[in-house]
Amino acid sequence: TLEEGYKAEYLVENAEGNGKIAMASKTLLESLKEFSDQPITFEVNDSNLSVSMISLGGKFDFIGQNGAEFPLPNEIEAGATSITISANDLLDGISYTLFATSDDELRPVMTGIYFDIEQEQLTFVATDSHKLVRFTNGNIKSSQKASFILPKKPANMLRTVLAKEDGNSTIEFDGKNACFQLSNYKMYCRLIESKFPEYNRVIPETNPYRIVIDRANLVSAVRRVSAFSDQTTKLTKMEFNNNELKISAQDIEFSCSAIEKVACQYEGDPCQIGFKSSLLIEILQN
Repeated sequence: TLEEGYKAEYLVENAEGNGKIAMASKTLLESLKEFSDQPITFEVNDSNLSVSMISLGGKFDFIGQNGAEFPLPNEIEAGATSITISANDLLDGISYTLFATSDDELRPVMTGIYFDIEQEQLTFVATDSHKLVRFTNGNIKSSQKASFILPKKPANMLRTVLAKEDGNSTIEFDGKNACFQLSNYKMYCRLIESKFPEYNRVIPETNPYRIVIDRANLVSAVRRVSAFSDQTTKLTKMEFNNNELKISAQDIEFSCSAIEKVACQYEGDPCQIGFKSSLLIEILQN
């Protein structure tokens, strides 16, 4: 079975005759990306499947394959769930969560983005067990509660295409496959068939501490201080007190340490917490 399938429709300036042919994508991409903006003509011989690609200054010949034999994507079952969401909202959901997916093939459930659909909101979730991201969008309407896990590869492809899209996109899915319909682009993909962890259970409902701080300043400070942390643990300590954050790290083995203070909004009791700086920076950058 196919894991992913893509379909795009574009207008041509003129065409003579009808037919189907498959062409090697690598051959086309490596040559077409080197052309300037100019018309390209394809001449196809139906009898032997030879193809001539003609530009303003050249001609390139190669052999295609029978288009009727091209594998078709898996069909979505009748009665599948369907939702509509703007292309920009879908792009945001994927962009804010994709970085948190896992690369561990032994735990495939964590290698994709979880779409948790309720009647008036869509929640995107991703985790690699070290970090977890939950991004909620309330701009959708769904007739039923449903969910699916989108694998990382098609999520990456969608992020690339959605950056050039406007308007709405339609997501249709069953228990095994999904179809993303955009203005002139359609993507089919196999879903990850597994149960996603109960993510809400690991997110505390009530946190006693609330700190407001400039994100860019915090990233820069953590980067500077983490250079002096233990290179194995990358542990960075944070202490909050009277509208001030003190970030510190040390590497006992090499006798080096660093402390930096950053202004913030905090009026509670003094508190401290430690983070692995690389994970914290990755989250803050996204």
